[in-house]
Amino acid sequence: MATGGRVNDPDDSAACPLPRGHYPRITLAHGGGGRLTHQLIEDLFLPAFANDLLAQRHDGAVFPVEASRLAMTTDAYVVQPLFFPGGDIGRLAVFGTVNDLAMCGARPLYLSVAFILEEGLPVEQLRQIAQSMRGAADEVGVELVTGDTKVVEKGKGDGVFLTTTGIGVIEHPLVIAPDQVRPGDRLVVSGDLGRHGVAIMAARGHLAFETTIESDCASLAAPVARLLAAGLEPHCLRDLTRGGLASALVEIATAANLQLRLEETAIPVREDVRGACELLGLDPLHLANEGRFLAFLPGDQAEEAVSLLRALPGCEAATIIGEVLPPAHPRVLLRTTIGATRVIEMISGEQLPRIC
Repeated sequence: MATGGRVNDPDDSAACPLPRGHYPRITLAHGGGGRLTHQLIEDLFLPAFANDLLAQRHDGAVFPVEASRLAMTTDAYVVQPLFFPGGDIGRLAVFGTVNDLAMCGARPLYLSVAFILEEGLPVEQLRQIAQSMRGAADEVGVELVTGDTKVVEKGKGDGVFLTTTGIGVIEHPLVIAPDQVRPGDRLVVSGDLGRHGVAIMAARGHLAFETTIESDCASLAAPVARLLAAGLEPHCLRDLTRGGLASALVEIATAANLQLRLEETAIPVREDVRGACELLGLDPLHLANEGRFLAFLPGDQAEEAVSLLRALPGCEAATIIGEVLPPAHPRVLLRTTIGATRVIEMISGEQLPRIC
């Protein structure tokens, strides 16, 4: 976010050229450069994300990294509604980017973000999103060090879209990837499934259940770091976002050219989520999650992994759900609650679009 002038002190209201509420809604002028864009950056983004690297006020951030391997990821966020039970688009963007880095076995360091703003978006909503992003970044220990803003015409942006890039450092010799999966590996899921998809569906359709189902939106950096610090050697990690558990399993089985077998009775799904899925005709195995991951671990490390994860907030329902079979036609088999076996496949399209 490069502009002229100086960085405002977040607590120095006199430094802000415009008081809060002076521009209550985003206009096209905010994305066209010049004074208005400068004021939006000065009044809102710089105070929200203030740190030494952002204070360089350059076209990019310059930072030292002492490591032999880095991880980098890019993602975009178009969720509707922007605010939902358990999170919002800002929190989702930070955690989603951090989680992609964690799945590479990396410790997240820095983020960038591009804000695509729709004309007419209330500035106070944008301020809430920025503050939510800052809170999520502080929770994880990453810094947002550069970014950009653009404004599109009313009706062309649906409020706000976010595009993020993250960089992390890999501090161990392991290679964590689908092609590292081996026969005999056990499959560990870090918690209960389906809450994010149901929370978005309920918020979007104004549905009322007996209990409020909140998204599982959370950082996965700490749980992964805990496994690595204990000396465990995950062969593959995958966050269970779009397409849910089912898509992740099919993708990895195909990439590893191996057969996977799951136990339906072992897959953790909360009763309220299961009930909502039955009511809405959804399959929790295909629903998106924003704070859950799947780990492929050597068979003799799976129990320890579950024990370590269950001691962490949000991972209390971690469990072993299956295993990798000897080489065969790559597919995912599910042993159902009645003892039958069915093949898990990706569905065509999304059960619920725009969930992240």
